[in-house]
Amino acid sequence: MNGLTPNGTTNGSTSYGKATVDGLLQAESTPSAPAKYSREDIQLVLQSFRLLIADLCEQFNMGHPGFRGAIGMAAIGVALWKYAMRYAPNDPSWFNRDRFVLSNGHACLFQYCNLYLTGYKAMTWEQLKSYHSERPDSLCPGHPEIEHDGIELTTGPLGQGIANAVGLAMATKHLAATYNRPGYEVVSNHTWCMVGDACLQEGVGCEAFSYAGHLRLNNLTVIYDNNQVTCDGSVDMTNTEDVNAKMRACGWDVVDIEDGVNDVEAIVAALAKGKDPSRERPLFINVRTIIGVGSAVAGQAVAHGVPFGTKSVADMKKAYGWDQEKHFVIPEKVKQFYQDIPTRGDRWVQEWNHVLDEFSSKHPNVATDFKARIEGQIPENFEELIPQSFPDSPTPTRKSNNLVFGPIIDKIKSFMVGTADLSPSVNMGYPSKIDFQPPSLKTTSGPDGDYTGRYIHYGIREHVMASISNGLAAYAPRTILPVTSSFFMFYIYAAPGVRMGALQHLQVIHVATHDSIGAGEDGPTHQPIELAALFRAMPNMLYIRPADSEEVAGAWIEAIKAKRTPSIISTSRHAVPQTGVTRRSKVGKGAYIVRDVSDPQVTLIGVGAELSLALNVASYLSEDYGIRARVVSFPCQRLFEAQPREYRRNVLRRHEGVPAVVIEPYTPTSWERYADAGICMKTFGHSLPGKYIYKHFGYDTETMSKKVLKYLESWRNKEAIPGEFVDL
Repeated sequence: MNGLTPNGTTNGSTSYGKATVDGLLQAESTPSAPAKYSREDIQLVLQSFRLLIADLCEQFNMGHPGFRGAIGMAAIGVALWKYAMRYAPNDPSWFNRDRFVLSNGHACLFQYCNLYLTGYKAMTWEQLKSYHSERPDSLCPGHPEIEHDGIELTTGPLGQGIANAVGLAMATKHLAATYNRPGYEVVSNHTWCMVGDACLQEGVGCEAFSYAGHLRLNNLTVIYDNNQVTCDGSVDMTNTEDVNAKMRACGWDVVDIEDGVNDVEAIVAALAKGKDPSRERPLFINVRTIIGVGSAVAGQAVAHGVPFGTKSVADMKKAYGWDQEKHFVIPEKVKQFYQDIPTRGDRWVQEWNHVLDEFSSKHPNVATDFKARIEGQIPENFEELIPQSFPDSPTPTRKSNNLVFGPIIDKIKSFMVGTADLSPSVNMGYPSKIDFQPPSLKTTSGPDGDYTGRYIHYGIREHVMASISNGLAAYAPRTILPVTSSFFMFYIYAAPGVRMGALQHLQVIHVATHDSIGAGEDGPTHQPIELAALFRAMPNMLYIRPADSEEVAGAWIEAIKAKRTPSIISTSRHAVPQTGVTRRSKVGKGAYIVRDVSDPQVTLIGVGAELSLALNVASYLSEDYGIRARVVSFPCQRLFEAQPREYRRNVLRRHEGVPAVVIEPYTPTSWERYADAGICMKTFGHSLPGKYIYKHFGYDTETMSKKVLKYLESWRNKEAIPGEFVDL
C-alpha cells in the first residue's frame, strides 16, 4: 500500500490518521494493478452510498434503529468490499470465501447496499428497494438473515454476531490445521466482523472477545463502528471504559482510525494489517465515525430511529451538490467503481479450484476426506458405531451419553464437542481427544492442544458457547457438527444462542446434564423445574429427554439425523434403572407404548429419568388395587407431533376415554396437550441428596399411586373431565 503511513499511536495502539487518497488505493490482490481513484472519485462513491440509504429509508417514511449508523459506515464498506475481502458475488457459497458478519445488525442497509453494488445477483435493484416494503419475499429484512446470498448468519440480538464470527474463525483454524499441506492452503479465508457500541457492552460480546483473544485467532478482524451513540443518548451515559485497553487486555492487537467517515485509505491499511500472516492475535480496529453524517441529526441519539423526513434528505443532497428532486441515483462512475468485482471473484474461485485439483493429485486421501467435509457428509452407517447393548446396572444417563457418543466422535471427524468448564461432569471425552487450543499455548494443567483438536474448553461462558457453535455450524452446511454440553440449568444462560440456532436451522447438538430435581444437593438454583417448557415451546428445536441408555442411543440417532434442526439431549445426574422395555428405534416417534394392557383404566406417561417411576406406579396399582395401567415413554413432544394422527391416538388412547397422567418433576406447562392430569412441580426444588429429594416432593411409588387413585375416582364421578388438566 503506497502512501499508507501510521501517524503515531493512541494508548499503545497503531493509529492511522488522515491519509492521502489521491492516486492510491491499490489494494486488490490481482496480477495487474487496479485502476487508480482520486479523492473526488472516492467522495462520489461515499456520497452515493449515503444518499442511497437515505432514499431507501425515506421511501416508506420509516425510521430504523441505527440505519443512520450505516450512513456513517460508508467508508468502511468501500474498504471492505472493494479492497479487503476475498469473495465471489457470482458464487456466494464459495467454500474459501472470506466471511463477513454484521453484529450491529440494525445497520443492515450497510450490508444490503454493498451486496447490491458489488453484484450479488439475488440482490436486484427491485429487491434493494423492497426494504421496509410489504413484500413478503423481500431479501432486505430488518436484520440480516442467513437464508439470503451474502449473509453468513442471522445476527439480530446485539452481541450474537461477534460470537458467531469467533465460531467462523475457529472453523477456519481447525479446517486449515487439519487439511492444509505445504504449498496447498485449501482453507485460508479470513473472518471480518462489524460491531457497534452495544456489542461491546452485551455480556455475550464480552465473552466472545475474551475467548477469541485466548485462542489467538489471528484470522479474525473486528471493525468497531465507534460513533459513541446509543438509543438513549451518548455512550458515556452508561459506559466510560477504555475500550482499547480492554481489548489489549483480552489479547487483541488494536488499530485506531481517527477519520472513519472519509479516510478510506487509512481503513484499507488497517484491514491489510488484519491479513498480515506474522500477526499472532486477532485485530480490533477502532474506527471513529459519525452516525447520520451529513444529516440534520448527525452525531445525535435521535439519529438511531426517527425517520429522516423529506426536507432532511433534500438538504443532504443540496449539501453534496446533488439534484434534490432525483431519488435513488447511482452515478455511472460509481457503477464503474464496482463493476470489476464479480470478475475478480470468479478469478479467485478458479485459482482455488486449481489449487484444490493439484492438492487432490498430491494428497489424494486427505483430499477425499476434505471434499467429503465440504459436502457435509458423514458415514451413513454411523449407527453401527453405537453399542447394541448396555450394562444392566443403574446408570446416570449423562454417563450413557459417553457410551453412545464416545465411539461416534472418536471415529467421525466432523464433530467438535465443547463444554462450559464441566468436562468431569458431562462425560463427553473420547479416546482420540485433542483440545482445540493455540499450538503456542502451554497450560499449567495440560495436556496442551492445537487447532486440529476437536474438544473445545469454553470456560465458564455458556452463552457464547451456544453462539460460537452457531458460527461453527454456519461455516458450511454440516462441515462441522458442533456439540455443546453443560448442566441443563445453565442452558438458561445459553438460551439466546440456542434460540438463534433454531431460528437459522443450524444443526447443533446441546447435551444437558443434571436435568431434574435429582441434581440433589446443588439445590433449587441448579434444578431446572421450568426450563424444559421453554425449549419444548421453541420452534424448530428437538428437546429429547431419554429414560435410559437405550433411549440415549435413540436420542443421538435423531439428533444426528436432524440436518436442519438443533437438539437438546437432556440427561440425569443420578443413576436410573435400565428398564429393559425401551427401544432406540422408537425414540424417533416421540412417544411409544412400553407397557400395554387390555381394557385400560389409565395411561401413565413417564418422561426421561422418571419413566421408571411410572413403571413402578403401574405395577403397584395393578398388584395392590387391580388397576389396569398402561405406560407410555414420552422422550420428545416435537417428534411426537410429527407423527400421523392415528399413531398419536393409539399411543395415548384418550379418544377412547382413557385418562392420561404424566409423571415429571417439572412445571406441567405443555403437558395439557397430552395428559389430563400431572404429578408435576408447582415450586422450585430443594437442597437434598438425590435419593431423598424425590420422596420429599412425593415422587415415591406409594404417594404417587394414591394420587392417581384419587384422580381416577374423580374421573369416574365426572368431577374431572377430559380437556381440563388437573395438577395432582
